[in-house]
Amino acid sequence: MSCLIDLCCSDAVSIETELKLHISAEHLSKLKRHPFVRSLTSGRARTLKLTSIYYDTPDLALSRHAMALRLRNVGKQWIQTLKGGGKVSAGLHQRNEFEASVPSEQLDFEVLKDSGGKLPHGVRHHLRPIFITDFSRNIRLVEYEGAQIELCMDSGEIRAGHQSYPISEVELELKSGEPRQLFKLAMALLDIVPMRVEHTSKAEYGYRLCSASKPSVKKGGFSPLHRDQSVSDALRSLIADCLSHVQSNVPGVLLRSDAEYLHQVRVGLRRLRVVLAVALRYRPDVELASLREQVSELCVGLGRSREWDVFVTQTLPPICARFPEHEGLQEIARASERARKQQHTTIDMHLASPDFQRMLLRLGAWMHSEVIDISPISLKSFVSRSLKKRLEDVVNCRERLRAKDKVQLHRLRIACKKLRYFIEMFDSLFDPEKSKTYLGVLADLQDVLGRFNDHAVAQRLADTLESKARHEVIALIHETLEQDVEALDAGFSKAWKRFAKSKVCWE
Repeated sequence: MSCLIDLCCSDAVSIETELKLHISAEHLSKLKRHPFVRSLTSGRARTLKLTSIYYDTPDLALSRHAMALRLRNVGKQWIQTLKGGGKVSAGLHQRNEFEASVPSEQLDFEVLKDSGGKLPHGVRHHLRPIFITDFSRNIRLVEYEGAQIELCMDSGEIRAGHQSYPISEVELELKSGEPRQLFKLAMALLDIVPMRVEHTSKAEYGYRLCSASKPSVKKGGFSPLHRDQSVSDALRSLIADCLSHVQSNVPGVLLRSDAEYLHQVRVGLRRLRVVLAVALRYRPDVELASLREQVSELCVGLGRSREWDVFVTQTLPPICARFPEHEGLQEIARASERARKQQHTTIDMHLASPDFQRMLLRLGAWMHSEVIDISPISLKSFVSRSLKKRLEDVVNCRERLRAKDKVQLHRLRIACKKLRYFIEMFDSLFDPEKSKTYLGVLADLQDVLGRFNDHAVAQRLADTLESKARHEVIALIHETLEQDVEALDAGFSKAWKRFAKSKVCWE
């Protein structure tokens, strides 16, 4: 971590602020020629051939420190750049950058030192080329709603040994103005051609190539909050974390490489829906209300997909195992898998659509709009008050619960889920041990309620498969599920008693 602090504290450091968008080669060509782009261009467009050599140690020490060191050839000139630190928020890449010309195709550590950059201890003598980016860049300086933005359209490839990865993207780099203008310009370009907000940099793709690593599922987390933060700043930080969680996993969903990607997108969007609801209660906002409605619609579709996932992978297998020779159950399993795949196809269409990308860009624009928080309430008071309300909702749902009331059990499960999400969001403000204990008890209760819900959903889904020929096997599924519910009743009583006796972690 020390090297990142050195990067951030140097007087010479500049902050690069850019929005990256993935685009197909066909649409990139169309965008270059479009009259709208030409109308915004100030001066003549330039096309440069850029070849960059990235350096690291054999064990990728710079990558582990979230740094990238390169030499870039631009015409007859070589430019040395060290990047590190920074963040990605709603697709907006903001990084610390040290850049200077060097006399030849050799790393120059004196120039790096003079520009304010500092490498981790002990890596200098172990650096070697690890991958190359080779692409053409069409550069235009555009004026858009008072902002000056460099519009770059890149086409080429990344090479590491015998491996390669295509480059076809648009970069919008802020030269003057506000970051929200990058998102607004991106939305205007999205009206011309389809594009996708790019969460991964060229360097990250290069590292994947040279290390032969595959993209991995990203589990969401929340950045630490501080008691002296304003409520608005804290909520924006939480929204950014949710967006990062979602955007990191969407490419994996579209590639269908692992079912866990879709689950993580579901979790990220559900958390985002909760944070947006909290933000709206704190400060009503027309744009945010519209965005929350769109997120909620997505969550409904993802919920349907999740229901079929659970039915096919968790509910049916043990029933089929009890009756291994039952042909009717095998036929139900095949029909259920077809329904599941249909739901996945629908979700893929939504996540690949321009509407989804526009939603992400709108959220980014909203997050980077200037808001002055004049509310006198402290973050601690806001969180305590909100958690008290969430807990009251849980208790009220429990008091209204009658035996085997599926509707009220569902409401109690949702109330518990919202309470848990809220605690996880603001967890950094609480005592770690108290928070861990309370969340563990709440998770046990939520697990039992989740199994109640899975059984109720399974019965409903089984009924959608009902036909005259399947009547007997559907009845068998219902009967088996009812037997399991009796065991859940005892588990619920035990989990609720533990929860009711637990001391809250926020007081």
